[in-house]
Amino acid sequence: MKAFVPLAGVLLAVLSSAQVLVDFQVAEPPPVPDGGQQCTMMILERTFGNSYGDPEIVEYSPPTDCGAVGSWAAVTLNFTVTSNGTQYDRLGIFTFQNTEIWRTSTPEPTENGIIWTYTKDVTRYIPLFEKPGTFILELDNIVTATLNGQYATTLYATFYASSGEYPAAGQSNMIVPISTMQNNTGNEASVPPAFSLNVTLPQNTVEIYAELYASGNGDEEFWYYNAADEYIGYLPPGTTYGGGPFREVRLLVDGQVAGVAFPYAVIFTGGINPAVWRPITSYGAIDLPTYFLDLTPFAPVFADGLPHNVTLDVASAETNHTLNQNWYVSGLLQVVTDPSGKQTTGNITTYDVQPYAITETTASIGGTDVNITVNAQRSLKIESTIVSGSGTTNNVVFQQSMDFTNTQYYLNDANTQNVAQISSGSVTSTHNGVSVLTDNFNYPLYINMSILVNNDTETSCKHYTTFDHSYDRQLVPAPFILGSDISERQQTAGYLTILSTGSSANGTNGTSNNTFSYVDTKGNTYNRDVNAAYDVITYDEQSGSLVTTPLPTFSLPSKVQSIPGVRLPGGQGYL
Repeated sequence: MKAFVPLAGVLLAVLSSAQVLVDFQVAEPPPVPDGGQQCTMMILERTFGNSYGDPEIVEYSPPTDCGAVGSWAAVTLNFTVTSNGTQYDRLGIFTFQNTEIWRTSTPEPTENGIIWTYTKDVTRYIPLFEKPGTFILELDNIVTATLNGQYATTLYATFYASSGEYPAAGQSNMIVPISTMQNNTGNEASVPPAFSLNVTLPQNTVEIYAELYASGNGDEEFWYYNAADEYIGYLPPGTTYGGGPFREVRLLVDGQVAGVAFPYAVIFTGGINPAVWRPITSYGAIDLPTYFLDLTPFAPVFADGLPHNVTLDVASAETNHTLNQNWYVSGLLQVVTDPSGKQTTGNITTYDVQPYAITETTASIGGTDVNITVNAQRSLKIESTIVSGSGTTNNVVFQQSMDFTNTQYYLNDANTQNVAQISSGSVTSTHNGVSVLTDNFNYPLYINMSILVNNDTETSCKHYTTFDHSYDRQLVPAPFILGSDISERQQTAGYLTILSTGSSANGTNGTSNNTFSYVDTKGNTYNRDVNAAYDVITYDEQSGSLVTTPLPTFSLPSKVQSIPGVRLPGGQGYL
């Protein structure tokens, strides 16, 4: 997959105009069978204009012409979108069978138009795709005289038949949503306050693997720039929000913490300096990362066949652990059952878990400079002995060890605002000494934002920003889900000039340098180095076994195009 290669001829038609900008997120092509039987079906087609509170809802039936239903080797979704005009970036949430399966966002359009295509591997959700159900795309957009951009979307699903060369993909016996369970909108929950629901699992449950979706929104979009409440009063009013920069996504079972996630900082394309996020978006903007936990130690708890309370929340390093509005969260449980059908027994033998991470906040304040540092550490260990109805004993050990540090440098009365943040950790789980889940991650983030004001006329404000953002992750989500090792580094820089009228001026520009590598547990590889400057791809090379098609030739924009919506920390924004 190239993030910009469509299934149909839509892109070729649109690219007949040299002014259209092709946006993309650097990512690996899905590791699908090379050859063999496959079938593609349209899931939905919709132009999202005034669509706030009006999602696209369609009924899905599995295809019957790609081998036995549910026996597929792989399944992918292909999402193609075009837009032109002026519009903010918008969050998109794909919900299927009341289960979130993809969180995305839209690049901001230009007057001359943009297009992007992304192909996502959804093979791990085959237990959902093998049954008829409701498919929902929530893409809340608002169209006004100023915000006139609409998003024309098409979504296709491709099913790859299994064969001797490409066997059926591993899968769980069932997928259980952790969601609002609504049928007329997306199923994500807004927190705070914490979101809870009762979940009942089969009594013969022997393994449980959780996947969490979480992203900051509104006053929490730039959570890594939020200042600790203790020191925010030392900053000029309106600089940023409070609540501090540390965020921990927690999953609780019957009030007990079962696992946590330190989230990756996704920067949407309207964030801080939109000029640096086109045509290459920040990593994760079109396909937001998710987080995996082993809940198998709680299998004996769920095996009583009664409802158990499952809670999702997000905690900060503040004294009361509160934060601003809001985060969108949801999740799912991949459940494995014992073929005997008999009740699972066992018990949790070790529960070494604190309710919240250990945190420390310090600051140095002098003259017009304020530097604030927040550190956090989290460790937990849960052990359990599980006996299946078939008589097999499983000794489970689930552990997490994670570290976080964020230093904010507010210099010269906050005209320079820098962030240095590193989130890293190790998540492991073993069953009878055999590794079944691994998540070793390192997410460095360095931002330099300098605000320059024209003191002669004060008719414009110029921002200069640099970003150095990495996503390094060795991940095996579950024994039946393909593992991967991804290393992505994105370095960007650019000027953004904003007139007092709110529009951008000439001189707005950005550069982006990206290095990406991927290898998975089946030996598939993909590497890509791609750079851009002033909306133009200046260098692009790819290699690896997943390369199936040559890179496209990018057309050049005919003129410097204006920047649409801009959002800055502290609720500062421009149009």
